[in-house]
Amino acid sequence: MAAVEFAELEDGIAGVTLNRPNLLNAIDGALLDGIDDALDKLSSWNYRVAVLTGAGRGFCAGADLSGTGEPWTAPAGAPFKTMYDGQVRLADQMTRLYELPIPVVAAVNGVAVGGGLAYALHCDIRIASQNARFGSAFIKAGFSSMDMGTSYLLPRIVGAGAARELMLTGRIIDADEAYRIGLVHQVVPADDLADAALAMARTIAANNAFGVWQTKTGLNAALDAPSLRHAKEIENRTQVLTGFTNNPTEAALAHREKRAPTWDPL
Repeated sequence: MAAVEFAELEDGIAGVTLNRPNLLNAIDGALLDGIDDALDKLSSWNYRVAVLTGAGRGFCAGADLSGTGEPWTAPAGAPFKTMYDGQVRLADQMTRLYELPIPVVAAVNGVAVGGGLAYALHCDIRIASQNARFGSAFIKAGFSSMDMGTSYLLPRIVGAGAARELMLTGRIIDADEAYRIGLVHQVVPADDLADAALAMARTIAANNAFGVWQTKTGLNAALDAPSLRHAKEIENRTQVLTGFTNNPTEAALAHREKRAPTWDPL
């Protein structure tokens, strides 16, 4: 059984499923390999949007502590170096997810703690089942909560105050609290999660591909901009680039003719 399943849900929309349900999709080397393969496919411009979810009852329970999974990396000379190599591999993989040229919708079907929370944070949009649970659980495992981009992304998503409380306590929160603090965009019954995530993906895919790509990359850059003026310079250049496609003219024409636009391909 593949640790990660990849499928085309419909034209332009891919589905990536973490598939170690007996261990709540905990992270081992096989899962990392599968996600790397999925990221390669999602970087190919064959897809417009992706949906990331988990098989079974969990989204991702973080690192596999069962002792039965495959190692994250090959053993190095010293245990310290082996652990460091694994840490860097996972952190770099999540950066790849964050920097994909297409948006990713996380359909969080169950527990998303530790590395599972980090995977969700690196997605663009998060939709949660009522069964979802979230937590920065690294600190409960004897580590710090400074892991896998959590200290960077969580405060930007929920605010510094809420992030501090979650990271310092390691407290697990339910889907309703996650919605209240802005961690997720929508909470739906478990049976409706796949449809809700696909509906969100369709809404994004209905827009012009160049504009979606530039919006995602531009937003990521603007979040790190040192000032409002710097962010506006990013916006100015992005809008000029998009203005040189046929998409603005087509949008205006389609509006006048009361039809769906036909966007330029990338």
